[in-house]
Amino acid sequence: MIIRNETPEDITAISEVTIAAFSDHPISNHTEQFIINALRRANVLTISLVAEIDGKIVGHIAFSPIKISDGSTDWYGLGPVSVLPELQKQGIGTALILKGISMLKEIGGQGCALVGDPNYYRRFGFKNNPDLIHEGIPQEVFLVLPFYENIAKGKVEFHEGFLATS
Repeated sequence: MIIRNETPEDITAISEVTIAAFSDHPISNHTEQFIINALRRANVLTISLVAEIDGKIVGHIAFSPIKISDGSTDWYGLGPVSVLPELQKQGIGTALILKGISMLKEIGGQGCALVGDPNYYRRFGFKNNPDLIHEGIPQEVFLVLPFYENIAKGKVEFHEGFLATS
């Protein structure tokens, strides 16, 4: 498996993997591919990685800047992360997440936030933090991973691209 930055030639495959990955997801609105495209159009995909096996895109992850009401900078949102259903639970998502977090740290990132299953994301160090909230999202599924001791406090806003529905 190769993990690399996306290229323009990957865009269709990324959408296809994302649609497939979320097709049976119980809490998906099935807009994840639209979110990625909206983030790309807005030029806010700070990191967009693909997992490739034998020349085929089998996974994707996106990271984009988030705003925090206390003015903290260099925090990023993780998501969506997608792996073809037939290849899930084989470490592809884990590899994408670890590589992406490593790259965020390399560019001076201070932390990462996401909305997701705490049972999955705790293994990477993500956890609930009552000092950071995302209005309208249940606190138990809003998780953060500060990279350093100084943690931000306040309301978190993901890019408006996360509202994309087409």
